[in-house]
Amino acid sequence: MSRNIIVTGAAGALGRAVVEKFKREGYHVIALIRPDSDEAVEEADDNYEVDVTDEAAVTDFVKEYQIQYGELDAIAMLVGGFAVGSLEETTQAVLSRMIQLNFFSAFQIASGFLPLLKKQQRGTFLFVGARPALQLADAKGAVAYALSKSLVISLSEILAEECKGTDIRTHVFVPSIIDTEANRKSMPDADFGKWVNPVEIADAMHFAVNTPSLRNVTFKLYGGV
Repeated sequence: MSRNIIVTGAAGALGRAVVEKFKREGYHVIALIRPDSDEAVEEADDNYEVDVTDEAAVTDFVKEYQIQYGELDAIAMLVGGFAVGSLEETTQAVLSRMIQLNFFSAFQIASGFLPLLKKQQRGTFLFVGARPALQLADAKGAVAYALSKSLVISLSEILAEECKGTDIRTHVFVPSIIDTEANRKSMPDADFGKWVNPVEIADAMHFAVNTPSLRNVTFKLYGGV
């Protein structure tokens, strides 16, 4: 029987690392990419174009998934975005965009697939938080981002309560700065060696999925930052 994992944001730097890790470990990887983006992830077994912030689109995908695959072992919700700005600089439009990208992208997928995982009585939700959501001193320069990621962490905690008594687990992975090409371009003078390699996060996710004794853990992957 295939072990199935869904990876949203699969075309990003972290997404590709997660796809490659689980593929190497024998999983059937279903990659979700942005509609009309031409971002197909060749390493994945299957690619679907889904706007994961859109409730109707996710509902349709959940139905299609159950027809095509049946059971689900894990979901890695990696879609997200970043914005700088102090509280005074943060507009409602910026906050709404961050909540849409960071929170609703996870909320729609998690809530959409929760009935399937409840029916199975097993499965693992993998969320991505952010250090400013845990260390509020770091949030002052990225208020909208921190608030949106705080919602993601709260969602994980609520799901954990919802799924008590089952083998459904939720984990949150909280990096400092991920070593990506985009981050290097935006911070060219930084010490990249202190950042977190996407491969390390992918390894941690695989470990979490395959260690049943771990339940509802927050993984702090801060590197040397």
